[in-house]
Amino acid sequence: MSSPAVPRGSGRDAITRAARESFAERGYHGSSIRDIAARAGLSLSALYHWHSGKQELLTALIEESTAEYFRRCDEALRTAGDDPAARLGALVRATVEYRVSRQVESTIAASEWRNLDPADRERLDGLRAAASRLWADIVADGVARGAFACEHPDDARRAIVAACNAIAHWYEPEQGYEPDQGDEPDRGLAVPDLVDRYTAIALRVVDCR
Repeated sequence: MSSPAVPRGSGRDAITRAARESFAERGYHGSSIRDIAARAGLSLSALYHWHSGKQELLTALIEESTAEYFRRCDEALRTAGDDPAARLGALVRATVEYRVSRQVESTIAASEWRNLDPADRERLDGLRAAASRLWADIVADGVARGAFACEHPDDARRAIVAACNAIAHWYEPEQGYEPDQGDEPDRGLAVPDLVDRYTAIALRVVDCR
């Protein structure tokens, strides 16, 4: 008789890791609650002690990772001072570092958001809107104070956020930057260099003076 799988850490942490792996590999609909429990090294009854089902797992995973993103943004902005360019750079840094360190969660949130129950999606949409306001307020403040000269602040904000968020889909920690066809080879780009590059891009997009 085979021995049961050994739980990978505490029950809640093991379930979270197992759900993250399963959603990343198989997608939400391709993952079963039984498979998640097996990956966690737990019985179904033990899993149900922590979560009511697969939907609650998806919601908790997205909510936890989003809360961490806000913590990083708040910490970065607290030390950035009042200068609009410095504040924009701080938000770029927090976002780039988050997308690199939480690539799996970022990808799951982007691809599985549509599979949230309507009530959960509506609630978490509020967190997304709050993140958008962080960026919008910084860009608007820079324009109002003459630090940014972009003619279309909303478009500038959307372009910067989209570029930073896309890092989660292509960055490979082992290799660094993976250029598109036609780009000069640039492997091994470290995260601080990636931050510097995207900060410079963001400041160009807002036409920083």
